[in-house]
Amino acid sequence: MPKTQAESFPLIAAIDLGSNSFHMVLAKPDRTEIRPLERLGEKVQLGAGLDDQHQLSEEAMQRGLDCLRRFAQLINGMPKGAVRIVATNALREARNRNEFIRRANEILGHPVELISGREEARLIYLGVSHTLPAAAGKRLVVDIGGGSTEFIIGENFEPLLRESLQMGSVSYTRNHFADGKITPARYAQAYTAARLELMSIENALQRLGWQEAVGSSGTIRAVGLAIQGDGHSNGEVTAEGIAWLKRKLFKLGDVDKLDMDGIKADRRAIFPAGLAILEAVFDALQLQTMTYSDGALREGVLYDLLGRHHHEDVRERTLVSLMERYRVDVEQAARVEAKALSALEQVAAAWGLEDESHRELLSWAARVHEIGLDIAHYHYHKHGAYLIEHSDLAGFSRKDQQMLALLVRGHRRNIPRDKFGEFSSDDGDKLVRLCILLRVAILFHHIRGTQEMPNVQFRASERALELIFPAGWLNANPLTQADFAQEAEWLARVGYGIQVR
Repeated sequence: MPKTQAESFPLIAAIDLGSNSFHMVLAKPDRTEIRPLERLGEKVQLGAGLDDQHQLSEEAMQRGLDCLRRFAQLINGMPKGAVRIVATNALREARNRNEFIRRANEILGHPVELISGREEARLIYLGVSHTLPAAAGKRLVVDIGGGSTEFIIGENFEPLLRESLQMGSVSYTRNHFADGKITPARYAQAYTAARLELMSIENALQRLGWQEAVGSSGTIRAVGLAIQGDGHSNGEVTAEGIAWLKRKLFKLGDVDKLDMDGIKADRRAIFPAGLAILEAVFDALQLQTMTYSDGALREGVLYDLLGRHHHEDVRERTLVSLMERYRVDVEQAARVEAKALSALEQVAAAWGLEDESHRELLSWAARVHEIGLDIAHYHYHKHGAYLIEHSDLAGFSRKDQQMLALLVRGHRRNIPRDKFGEFSSDDGDKLVRLCILLRVAILFHHIRGTQEMPNVQFRASERALELIFPAGWLNANPLTQADFAQEAEWLARVGYGIQVR
């Protein structure tokens, strides 16, 4: 059996830019498994650098960038596709995140992907599922991060329900334990805030049910070790152990005094907030015991990367589900996709669209460009773009969704040049060119049906596209000729010319 792309890489790596810690795993692919070779983790507390206006401080950025410079030494020279970097809640919240991401990209040499809370939940579940032995029935996974907490119920390797709440150990420390003092009143405020957040999801979680509860974060590991250190459990978290630990914190009264088994010095400051969130989870979901898994987001990212190259790309399943939900004409989508990809092959070199990601993006856009028709025909391209940008699409980064939404938005009528301008000049130019190829492919199939279309040559220059039809075909098909005449007017507005002959 030939090797997949991922298997052909001698090493693969995942980096998780969390609100509290940055983590990295360097691993060797072994068919459908990964063998970790190196694990790095640093407490960066990026989320602690967010101010009331959701701006990341320069100091927090520097902490993160300094950490990434150290990580970069291990991935220096690794090929594209072998490294995946994901950013979570702190950068989801930061209004100046693009500045940090730009600087991180320069250091790492690989793109940073901003992922949604539910996508983070999916990847966490994937990491946990591959780390623990198979179990009968459903599994609840909880991950308390620095800025958000993820909840997943799944069976085997498949998540059935994914939720992400805006509560985390760093943000709750800032709000309730900023000076390090631990009092019953402050703890109660943090606990109550978490219970209020949980009210929006606890009924849905309990209706689905589970047979096993697993925690996957550093907070849950630290709580379990602290409870075990005093003989209250064998390493798992228990409701009884949480109650004992809470009483212990009140007696100590200050985070500087938290010299206990399992609580590292760099975790002491955020430990009371993490415990308050965990107690709220136990009470809301009526838990008695929770075991711990070493598998987490970064392991999930590696397995997801491996799955993409094994033709088990979750993004494919997501698109199929999206098309089914919004009743897309699958045959029309396939016709447009085939024509768009055929055109891309002919102009890829001239237009700088030779990366596999360009082909993927054009293929996705062709398949879902009509999802807005299920809402209304009027402005359906705008409806479709909104649905794509604001849905939780498993496997897609936020940037993926924004680019895909923009292609759908621009596939007919006016091309929103200002929206393309929100990307870097290079990305924006390439997106415009992909959009033009999608629009042209749609014009070929304006008359829906299986009629045979002519073989057309595509030639591209810097700001122009030329289409060469068989002799006499355009004169015999005046509607297509009129469509291209109209298209020339639309493209002129974004500085491109199109010529048909």
